Amino acid sequence: MSLKIRMARGGAKKRPFYRIVVADSRMPRDGRFIEKIGHHNPMVPKDHPDRVVIDLDRAKHWMERGAKPSDRIARFLDAAGVMKRTFNEQPQKSAPGEKAKERVEAKAEKAAAAAEAAKEAAAAAAEAPAEEAPAEETAES
Repeated sequence: MSLKIRMARGGAKKRPFYRIVVADSRMPRDGRFIEKIGHHNPMVPKDHPDRVVIDLDRAKHWMERGAKPSDRIARFLDAAGVMKRTFNEQPQKSAPGEKAKERVEAKAEKAAAAAEAAKEAAAAAAEAPAEEAPAEETAES
């Protein structure tokens, strides 16, 4: 039997309340469970002590017997110091494709060339001698 430590939703519409339960992984989310080991109320502030309540001894007991915590429960247990959570890498599907990478590289090269041209223009303007006063003004003086 494959055991999971997960949340079962309760509460009213738009007012969620979750029981933290140990259940067979084949059972529905809100269906039959083996033992309730805590609760999570997301409607209270994050620093409130009643937001997450877990019986840590029972959680350890069930994990010793092979129960795997869900991702959210693993976060709660990691915050409580019971277990060390491992981080999942981002899926490779979300990485940009080859053509998108080429477009980004081309755009970066174009921007670098424009910056270089602007630098050269500024240097050329600084090196050019200042224009002399027109001849008419010098004759009047």
